Amino acid sequence: MDSQEVQGARTAAVDRATGEAYWKKTSGLMWTVLAIWFVAGFGIHLLAPMLNPIHILGFPLGFYMAAQGSLIIFVVALFWFGKRQNQIDEEFGVQED
Repeated sequence: MDSQEVQGARTAAVDRATGEAYWKKTSGLMWTVLAIWFVAGFGIHLLAPMLNPIHILGFPLGFYMAAQGSLIIFVVALFWFGKRQNQIDEEFGVQED
């Protein structure tokens, strides 16, 4: 049995209802991460001037959030996305070996 036959057998084992439920959870996670990305990428930078009166370690909070905070949010969101997607994959039995 070659790898294509194994992959075909694995794909055939997932019925349509399970596939739709899997895609609903996966797409919901994707939209959540995109919303986080949008807020961190654009929202924080638009609000930076309002945050500048607050100073942390001598730097205006708006500058810090625009320069470092959004990058930290991106990295944390990526790790969270990977962990959550693995949980969804395991829940539906389509995890990687």
